[in-house]
Amino acid sequence: MSRERLYLFDTTLRDGALTTGVDFSLDDKRHIAAMLDRLGVDYVEGGYPGANPLDTEFFKRKPTRRARFCAFGMTKRPGRSAANDPGLAGLLASDSDAIVYVAKSWDYHVHVALGCTLEENLECIADSVKAAVASGREAMVDCEHFFDGYKANPKYALACAEAAIGAGARWAVLCDTNGGALPDEVERIVGEVARVIPGASLAIHAHNDTGNAVANSLAAIRAGARQVQGTLNGLGERCGNANLVTLIPTLALKTELAERFETGVTPEALRQITHLSRAFDELMNRAPNRHAPYVGASAFATKAGIHASALAKDPRTYEHVSPESVGNKRAVLVSDQAGRSNLLAELNRLGVAADPTDPRLQRLLEEVKAREAQGFAYEAADASFELLARGILGGVPEFFAVESFHVGVERKLIGPGGTYSASQAVVKIRIGEERLISAAEGNGPVNALDLALRKDLGVYQKYIEDLELRDYRVRVFQGGTDAVTRVLIEFGDGNGDTWSTVGVSGNIIDASFQALVDAITYRLLKVGVAAQ
Repeated sequence: MSRERLYLFDTTLRDGALTTGVDFSLDDKRHIAAMLDRLGVDYVEGGYPGANPLDTEFFKRKPTRRARFCAFGMTKRPGRSAANDPGLAGLLASDSDAIVYVAKSWDYHVHVALGCTLEENLECIADSVKAAVASGREAMVDCEHFFDGYKANPKYALACAEAAIGAGARWAVLCDTNGGALPDEVERIVGEVARVIPGASLAIHAHNDTGNAVANSLAAIRAGARQVQGTLNGLGERCGNANLVTLIPTLALKTELAERFETGVTPEALRQITHLSRAFDELMNRAPNRHAPYVGASAFATKAGIHASALAKDPRTYEHVSPESVGNKRAVLVSDQAGRSNLLAELNRLGVAADPTDPRLQRLLEEVKAREAQGFAYEAADASFELLARGILGGVPEFFAVESFHVGVERKLIGPGGTYSASQAVVKIRIGEERLISAAEGNGPVNALDLALRKDLGVYQKYIEDLELRDYRVRVFQGGTDAVTRVLIEFGDGNGDTWSTVGVSGNIIDASFQALVDAITYRLLKVGVAAQ
């Protein structure tokens, strides 16, 4: 049975750039466009040439090979000809395959925002589309606030979409601009529009202000739309856009959708989507969402012992798709709620040999629960858990021993209204019979400790040269100045591998140092060097 083609349109570089705290550089844009091209999306919307110097420069050279590169802008202004509109001139001068116009489709907006007649707005849409088609470009029109406009004046909202298609546009994009529509409304309205305009010319552009952007997109597809728009990791203004990283696996892996539609994303590319999602967050210096569908670190994690027992028998008991299909992995968490099944599953995943009848397993389980009662959290610190498990089940080599450390913080006035602050750390370690002392100054006490500990590790130094502290998180328990502190640290190396460790203490510096020592010990264990 032949499947219908469903087209994927990414607007990360345009609509996603409106996200609070996101500011793409020119290199960022080129890198992201290449990532999207490799994924297999059909359209990459790059921005608004002419609106700012960065986007104007970006559109001087097409950054995609396969995907159609789209320039975004407004339709011509009322009272001007298309040939005499500077905005259109910038779009037509860009190195793009397609031009996306945004147009008002709510009569209220036409009167208030544009200040022109309804007929003039339809003329602006048609003339702008004709100019794009005459230049050899594919044209599409974002019918802004379409669902609100349709509910207020269905005849006029539909007329805007018909004007676009009638003038030669490939797509009329039905936009839920303020994100307020609900799935049943979207499915009903798109279905009604599809009786007038073929679904092969309809696209959906959903925002997430009610948390329904993905659901609204799927509803529109069910009703006939054959292009779906969104962004990587759901970026976008306010609450974001439809998340393509969620939509793409859903379309590919859910039987009722996969049997009906095909996209440009191959199974091989789909297996890279977890890596792509996390690499994108890394590029923006954002911590990945652990609970993101399909790609989050917790997407295939289970904590309850009875769930772990069932997973060990057949993963389908608690997994709706295979984690490997999206490049993710299963995680059976070890916590104070864990049972023996969790423990064995996690040890197996980590490659730690364990006999199910070994009495030391019970001791390990009791130790985990006792430590979690103190504040440790091993479900987010695989490396520390593996060190603990190996220590009880077989032993961990003593690569080095920390004899003492000292941290000092200095803050002093350096002039009227100015201060200077610095932290110094001294760490004394023993490697075999050799004693080493390292000192460093850092941006804060933890940074100073990290630098001092890794400054000179003797014979092991070459194994830690490429380490980088990627993330540092603190949680305080039980309130007050004498509270217990948990520190989670994530390290990475030059190969892209990452691992997390945990430390707990009433002293935040001591908790941090525990996690630092675990992180380096884990690294040395994994590279397989011998203890001195």
